[in-house]
Amino acid sequence: MTLPRQQPPSLRVGAVGYAFMGAAHAHAWRTAGHVFDLPLQPAMVALCGRDAAAVAAAAARQGWAGVETDWRALVARDDIDLVDVCTPGDSHAEIAIAALAAGKHVLCEKPLANSVPEAEAMAAAADQAAQRGIRSMVGFNYRRLPAIALARQLVRDGRLGEIRHVRAGYLQDWLTDPSFPLTWRLLASHAGSGALGDLGAHIIDLAQYLTGEPVTAVSGSTTTFVTERPVQGWVGHEPRGRVTVDDAAVFTARIGAGKTLGTFEATRFAAGRKNSLRIELNGAHGSLAFDLERLNELEFHDHTADQLTAGFRRILVTEPGHPYLSGWWPPGHVLGWDVTFSHEVADFVRAIAAGTDPEPSFADGLQVQRVLDAVQRSAASDSAWTPVPPPGG
Repeated sequence: MTLPRQQPPSLRVGAVGYAFMGAAHAHAWRTAGHVFDLPLQPAMVALCGRDAAAVAAAAARQGWAGVETDWRALVARDDIDLVDVCTPGDSHAEIAIAALAAGKHVLCEKPLANSVPEAEAMAAAADQAAQRGIRSMVGFNYRRLPAIALARQLVRDGRLGEIRHVRAGYLQDWLTDPSFPLTWRLLASHAGSGALGDLGAHIIDLAQYLTGEPVTAVSGSTTTFVTERPVQGWVGHEPRGRVTVDDAAVFTARIGAGKTLGTFEATRFAAGRKNSLRIELNGAHGSLAFDLERLNELEFHDHTADQLTAGFRRILVTEPGHPYLSGWWPPGHVLGWDVTFSHEVADFVRAIAAGTDPEPSFADGLQVQRVLDAVQRSAASDSAWTPVPPPGG
């Protein structure tokens, strides 16, 4: 007779924010425990949003048991173990620091904050909370793509040798229409920066994650192509408001000890590019390249192989031995963008259960914030090179 499997203890989750990222995170909380054998079972206790009717509808649709309209009430609840922050960047620091102080684990969306001082305060709060067994993690979900995780493994194993070049771009086109309305993502007071923080944060994190080295200096330029946009919510003639963030950013970088060169581009004005993230690393012994539009594939070139047959090979990252694939489908059955959040949740839950520090940490998020800040300062001053403070500096 087979005995029923004992249900693991619950990890009671409360989330703040229910739009795009909130919905993606909710899907992950619903899914992770059914795909992976987790030591704690996520329980979706409450969803928080300011609009009572809208948050109630979202909670019913996404699978949350209850609702709150004030994040402070959510943080204060004794039936919440973890707070998931999916709000615009201007509220990340206040919510996350309060949650950590209240003894809640925190998952916070990227970029970690809107400024370096906010990110420093969050990293300090996370360090203090970790001494009490409270864990925190920033949501750079693209680290959780199986192909990216495999790329990291290849670099760590020395398959590329000394890394010489990193080139990365994140291209979208959803702002090319000048009649697109003035949303919170186009206001520095809410978003901190535009394409630089929204998209550039991802490729900065991936560059540092894959190489294992921090960006140490940058030289950048930013621009805003459409400086005014229609304001939403008006009947009749729509007034126009000023866009206060960048539409596009480009920068070069020095990585690690300075021998590795990087080139980066982030834009929301690349017509025809819907969600095109590409990163390539060139090393002394080989190269690898990844394209989010083919997210189950990794291109790898072994430069030590016979040159008559050498070249980039296409690796379909869907085998059971590949990172994260053990819980999913048979070989060759591809995964989608949404699984990155399920993997993120699974990794965080395991770290909490094991009492270990998850990655990427708030300190990692702070380092990305320092790079973003250095790019902004370089662009504002037309500086050739702007140093980035070192991790822990």
